[in-house]
Amino acid sequence: MSVETRSVVTAVLSAVVAVAGYLGVLPLAGVSAALVLVLALGWPGLAGLPFSPGAGAVVALGGLGSVAAVTFTPEEPYLQHLALVFAGAVVLAFVNELLRRDGRLRLVESVSGTVTGTVLAVCVTGWVATARLDGGEELVVAGAVALALGSAAVALRGRTWLVYLVTVVVPAAGGTLVGWALPAVQLVAGAVLGVGVGVLVTALHALFDRFPALVRHLPSLAVVVLPVTVSGVLVYVAGRVFAA
Repeated sequence: MSVETRSVVTAVLSAVVAVAGYLGVLPLAGVSAALVLVLALGWPGLAGLPFSPGAGAVVALGGLGSVAAVTFTPEEPYLQHLALVFAGAVVLAFVNELLRRDGRLRLVESVSGTVTGTVLAVCVTGWVATARLDGGEELVVAGAVALALGSAAVALRGRTWLVYLVTVVVPAAGGTLVGWALPAVQLVAGAVLGVGVGVLVTALHALFDRFPALVRHLPSLAVVVLPVTVSGVLVYVAGRVFAA
């Protein structure tokens, strides 16, 4: 999957998140769960983990459990049970190693890679938690629009430093515009959120773009959904800070 294709698909997924966030918490939770499953399928291959089925299962269970916990927590703070779910996922990561029958080679890499994938999956709960805040639906839309713009911009051809600059500037402008257009999103909040999302997209692109594993489909799908999942926690933090 080429970088242009990955960028376009990420932008489309960001648009789906924006629409789901506008429709309500449950549709957004469903989209978040789907993103977790895609990440769980592709992450073991992307990280080169030695026991892909077990690692994928741990990432999926940790991410889906976190989405369910944030969705059905009755009152704020909506992330209050997240630490408990993640702790259970860490325990499962060690159980996964006990189930291996390959001599448990690269044990430390396997555990750390599985836990890292779980962290990235858990980050998607930020979208759901944001949508449950007062005026959070509009903040979800602002973050998703900025992410879509940044994902599309990173596919541009040209000097690397110029493409990265555009990837930061375009979502910042988009976030500012959405912050101006939507009353629940402050202008400064939209701008800061856009800059943060642009930096995140740029960093993930620089980190994963040359991975040899991207010649395969599942690792490519993991890279496609990574900016969407990780941006969730960024949107939530921005919402909490500027709401305060």
